[in-house]
Amino acid sequence: MTTKNTQQEKPPLFSRWRYWYILVIAWLVTQVVLFYYFTKTFS
Repeated sequence: MTTKNTQQEKPPLFSRWRYWYILVIAWLVTQVVLFYYFTKTFS
């Protein structure tokens, strides 16, 4: 059901969807590390 238009659609801001996935995973890892640090520091 895919057409050429959807396959060639570019993501916003970055040139490839792969960079969005990398950004989201990096953001989640950063949050996990910060929450771990805050938990160890303030408990």
